[in-house]
Amino acid sequence: MTVFSSDDRATFAANYPEVPHKLHHRLGHHPLLDLDALASLAEKLPASSIEYNKADLPIGITEKPGASGLSIGDTIRRIEQTGSWAALKNIEQVPEYAALLADLLSEIQPEIEARTGRMMKTQGFVFITSPNGVTPYHFDPEHNILLQIRGSKVMTQFPAGDPAYAPDEVHETYHTGGGRELTWRDELEAGGMKFPLGPGEALFVPVMAPHYVRNGPEGSVSLSITWRSEWSFAEADARAFNAVLRRIGMKPVSTGRWPHGNQVKALGWRLIRKVRG
Repeated sequence: MTVFSSDDRATFAANYPEVPHKLHHRLGHHPLLDLDALASLAEKLPASSIEYNKADLPIGITEKPGASGLSIGDTIRRIEQTGSWAALKNIEQVPEYAALLADLLSEIQPEIEARTGRMMKTQGFVFITSPNGVTPYHFDPEHNILLQIRGSKVMTQFPAGDPAYAPDEVHETYHTGGGRELTWRDELEAGGMKFPLGPGEALFVPVMAPHYVRNGPEGSVSLSITWRSEWSFAEADARAFNAVLRRIGMKPVSTGRWPHGNQVKALGWRLIRKVRG
């Protein structure tokens, strides 16, 4: 059985890569995604692939929040009571999860590669969140489909590439080694689109689209399947090159969004990186 229907694949093809949109999935109660299995997965992953903290956070923070004080296994197994948020990164390090990620992406690979070329750097992430938890305002560098497995949440998403929501300087800092947390102002709220998600629903998130998430009244499990494209890498490298230009006193033109190329600036950054070793 396929996870995405032909209708959903057609919806994805019509909107990818720049328009956020909802999809449906048939992943259901997959045994690899129940809480016990995810706690066991977390205990297998290296510490660098686990992030967890308290979930009662404001929308806007500019640094990583502190740890909850619990073990990652206890955090996940008792997610209904622990008031926590946990992220399991690069789940493809474990063979069973690598196979799951590959199967899911293979269903939409033709639609992806028809628009943005070869699918690159495929990765999977699982997010486990306590009732009413918040994932603060930030952006991510990947093409991303978030599949809701358990519980509910609302993602508020903002236009990608608009400096009103994520200033160019923040992008440039991120692509030269900084964080991806964004400064929140309440007046930004009016520009967001709210996407409620329940089990069996999914949401496509364009590269670098700012967003924050409010969890529903139950514990939540979400699976994020992500990939990169040469276009997304070129935009990232052009952002880094703009950071160099800004440091020497110039005011660089912002990078272009898809389908505009950023190859000249991207090449400039790749040459700088090569010289630096």
